[in-house]
Amino acid sequence: MSCIADLAAKVHAGERLTFDDGVRLLRHPNLPELAALADHVRQTKHPNSRVTYVIGRNVNYTNVCWVKCKFCAFYRAPGSSDGYVLPKEKIIEKIQELVEVGATLPGGDLPRSCEVLMQGGLNPKLKLDYYIDLLSSIKQQFPQTHMHALSAVEVIYLAHLSRLSWAETIKVLCAAGLDSIPGAGGEILNDDVRKAIAFRKDSTAEWLELHETAHACGLNTTATMMYGSVDTLEHRLDHLLRVRESQERSQALANGAGRYTAFICWNFQPNQTPLGDELLAGGWHKSSGYEYLRTVAVARLMLDNVDNVQASWVTQGAKIAQISLGYGVNDFGSLMMEENVVSAAGTAFEMPLSEMHRLIRDAGYDPVRRNTGYELLN
Repeated sequence: MSCIADLAAKVHAGERLTFDDGVRLLRHPNLPELAALADHVRQTKHPNSRVTYVIGRNVNYTNVCWVKCKFCAFYRAPGSSDGYVLPKEKIIEKIQELVEVGATLPGGDLPRSCEVLMQGGLNPKLKLDYYIDLLSSIKQQFPQTHMHALSAVEVIYLAHLSRLSWAETIKVLCAAGLDSIPGAGGEILNDDVRKAIAFRKDSTAEWLELHETAHACGLNTTATMMYGSVDTLEHRLDHLLRVRESQERSQALANGAGRYTAFICWNFQPNQTPLGDELLAGGWHKSSGYEYLRTVAVARLMLDNVDNVQASWVTQGAKIAQISLGYGVNDFGSLMMEENVVSAAGTAFEMPLSEMHRLIRDAGYDPVRRNTGYELLN
């Protein structure tokens, strides 16, 4: 590690890395050396042989969205014949299937043992009352579920439609059954990048503020990063440091506030997207598995105040996800009984629980079921 020996010394001493340190790490050509450093941090934070996972299902209640992000193949504009809003009965049916799977496994009878990742587009026909009714109906019928639902942009839009503050909107949703907020919509936390790929979406400051507002209301959230479109390495480092600083602000609150429980990253999936067509026409190439491993390792090194780093097998596939367990990743994510957004862009990896267990064990770890709050269930 001759050219990053000083950074390795900082990592082993538990010293915080700087922006310039992170850029050097992202440019470092020796991937196994990055893996060794990231795995050291992972072992320090999680000194055990466990790799966790959650039993979950992705429910996309609507694909109608007026934001029209250039990187998204999933949305349909309002008025489109391909647009949909799932009937509540269909959503209940999907969650029933999830609960039946989860109940057969260790920890399945515990509260909030099954994760419902529920997200959709900004459908102008769906007001706050719709979400209150849907969340309360799900919770009444399935109290064992954890509603990990609605992205920052969805909550911000609902607050705008309802003429409520963000905190008021979050509290109303929590009373109906919301348990935590996923990190969707983070993309790259740089406004130049956001304007290029999703100019109608919330700004960097708004995304961060919504998550910190949720933390202040007692909710946990996750942080994500979609890299590899028009962003640079410096943009990615800026994103990581913004998440780290945001976590610091939330941790400084003295009322038992929430936090970012995990970080998840993946590369831009270009197929069937306007942005992909535009970039591919200019000679752009999709980010590789090699770059994913480098990115997730550096994320583990930079995010010293975020406990968990989650694999993205849905976008990277089983083998890269398995390898990432040596690059600072300690969580394999969700069983993901259903996935619609990434698959709309032509990426369609699936994984039965038995295969997830095998991959984790073959990498030298013990698979352990958790809930969304990272409490172990078996």
